[in-house]
Amino acid sequence: MSSNYNYKLQIVQLTKVFQGRHGNVVALEDVNLTIMEREFVSVVGASGCGKTTLLRTIAGLDTKYTGAILHDGKPVTGPGSDRAMIFQESRLLPWYNVRDNIGFGRRNDLQRTDKGEMIQHYIDLVGLAGFEKAYPHQISGGMAQRASIARALINNPEVLLLDEPLGALDAMTRLRMQRELEEVWRREGSTTLMVTHDIEEAVYLSDKVVVMSPRPGRIEKSIDIPLPRPRNRSSQNFHLLKDEVLRAFDFNGPSAEYGDQREAK
Repeated sequence: MSSNYNYKLQIVQLTKVFQGRHGNVVALEDVNLTIMEREFVSVVGASGCGKTTLLRTIAGLDTKYTGAILHDGKPVTGPGSDRAMIFQESRLLPWYNVRDNIGFGRRNDLQRTDKGEMIQHYIDLVGLAGFEKAYPHQISGGMAQRASIARALINNPEVLLLDEPLGALDAMTRLRMQRELEEVWRREGSTTLMVTHDIEEAVYLSDKVVVMSPRPGRIEKSIDIPLPRPRNRSSQNFHLLKDEVLRAFDFNGPSAEYGDQREAK
């Protein structure tokens, strides 16, 4: 099997089959995907198409599959601190305050003073200064998710895996968190793979949007998002790219002739 060491992540002919009581279920079939260093890639697709399963295999949480997952050209064989995963729910420990929850994610390889400074750095990074001593039940869902992001980042992961990280938030909080997530990604530089059902969110945040087919999950289409940052959601090019993703689902959208306006510019 050949690999390209310029890729941060390389998924090669990945197939995942679950054994159920009523027979086998093919969740992923012959998935091939490459992600460059510092790239932000979003995966969109119908529920049940294997998006979360894909993240779990990359995280090393599920190793029973055929094919290969390569990180810096080396096979992924299990979990590691070089990869961090953030879920839709913040999953904060209710008996820890914000500061302790964030610090809980850090490996014990630092002096207490250094670890304290690092925790404070990530508290400041995600905008939680002043809430260090608050407990999960005392903060909003958006703030809890910020703490979850900080907890994932504190080990400086090379790859950040996001499983619908903003899906549980209200619409206004979600828009604000999208801007903040982009800023965190820009400052930290982690290669990022995000699963989302929100196509506008995918276009807003991503360098590339990958569309998956219904089960068994395959890569249906990969769409580059060559828009300057910060992005203007009301611009014509933004809407043309959003429509291009929608057309990949065979939803009614602009004609191909209309879509070609983007390439002509």
